[in-house]
Amino acid sequence: MELHDVWFVLIAVLWTGYFFLEGFDFGVGVLTRLLARNRAEKRVLINTIGPVWDGNEVWLLTAGGATFAAFPEWYATLFSGFYLPLLVILICLIVRGVAFEYRAKRPEENWQRNWETAIFWTSLLPAFLWGSPSATSCAGSGSTPTSSTWAPSGTCSTRTPCWAAWSR
Repeated sequence: MELHDVWFVLIAVLWTGYFFLEGFDFGVGVLTRLLARNRAEKRVLINTIGPVWDGNEVWLLTAGGATFAAFPEWYATLFSGFYLPLLVILICLIVRGVAFEYRAKRPEENWQRNWETAIFWTSLLPAFLWGSPSATSCAGSGSTPTSSTWAPSGTCSTRTPCWAAWSR
């Protein structure tokens, strides 16, 4: 097993850990609108992820950093190719964190309802937006390379899934 094999397995574990743990958080955020019938039930649902939601973001930072360190061309192509969805995901994660913290700061019904709406939408939107970069990096993209260094680099070509490039 060579070094790039170790990095690939490590990155796969980090991204899988992030998607698994953050998927739970996203699911709870969406279910606050669908399952909870009153303010107390919403509070209980949000409190289930309260102690861990920000810790799950560490998985994202570590996975992104490891991807950058081990496969910089893959990172550059993936992150620049999906700039808009990743930017929207970043904004959603920021607003979602603020919503978790500010929701209970004031007792007014309107204040809490607005932050709960923000929690719902910023949990639903990233869950769908993560599908585009994830599926494309695993299945390959049909787009044309934007750089001549991308295809011959040995990491991934635009029509080759990353797992096929790794096994070369």
